[in-house]
Amino acid sequence: MATLLRRIYQSYRYLNEEMADPRTQDFWLIGSPMLFASIIAFYLYFVYKLGPSIMATRKPFNLDKIMQLYNMLQIILCSFVFYKALTLTWLLDYNIYCQPVDFSYSPRALEIARMVWVYFMLKVFDFLETIFFVLRKKQQQVSFLHVYHHTGMTFGTWIAVKFLPGGHIVFLGTVNTFVHVVMYSYYLVTSLRMSRPWWKKYITQLQLTQFCVILVHFVMLMLSEDCGFPKWVAAAMIPQNFFMIMLFGDFYYKAYIKKPKSNKNGVSTEVANGKAKSQ
Repeated sequence: MATLLRRIYQSYRYLNEEMADPRTQDFWLIGSPMLFASIIAFYLYFVYKLGPSIMATRKPFNLDKIMQLYNMLQIILCSFVFYKALTLTWLLDYNIYCQPVDFSYSPRALEIARMVWVYFMLKVFDFLETIFFVLRKKQQQVSFLHVYHHTGMTFGTWIAVKFLPGGHIVFLGTVNTFVHVVMYSYYLVTSLRMSRPWWKKYITQLQLTQFCVILVHFVMLMLSEDCGFPKWVAAAMIPQNFFMIMLFGDFYYKAYIKKPKSNKNGVSTEVANGKAKSQ
């Protein structure tokens, strides 16, 4: 038993210390996985158990102003990360087929590593969206797709900061921040009640396009010659993006293509049951 525990501890130290990028070990939430894992665990516990329990006998919170501020912050922060991704990588010497990580201590390499961490913190910031759903008693919006996507993205970006802060995966963050600028702009317009945006379904189309483009990008990595960026990342991300395309595709089909069933009077069963949702 003692030998087994020692091997587990040695394996943990090897992964957490020796395999990790030393440049990012002092970044918040990166040095040890314990605090980060605790945040993930509390997020899941709150949105599925604690939050609904607290709200069961309470009226929904009015979070309009908070959500407007949240949406504006998301737009600003995502725009900033998108701009930095372009100026640090895309507009310089990024190889779309296979881009290695620059593990040097040059100013540019260090700034890329910091921006990957900032992107990771944006994924943690995204958790507030689900918490707002719970506090507003919109539990039906806490779907498997929503929670899985937020949790998976946060976990994946933590691994990126820990081991591979830069290189080929910068493409994912660049595309994703652009999509989020569009998405949170829609949320902001909706929350301000300025108008009813006509482009809601196109956001889902944009998200589907995002996953398709990222899928192709990792397939190119898998098929390319060894450039120094590990191909196990592609082996993990290719099936992951297939899965996300399936989930988002199913959502899009049910929300915008599949016609609701009608009763004998020709009235939608969703409307008849009082379940109609505004689009």
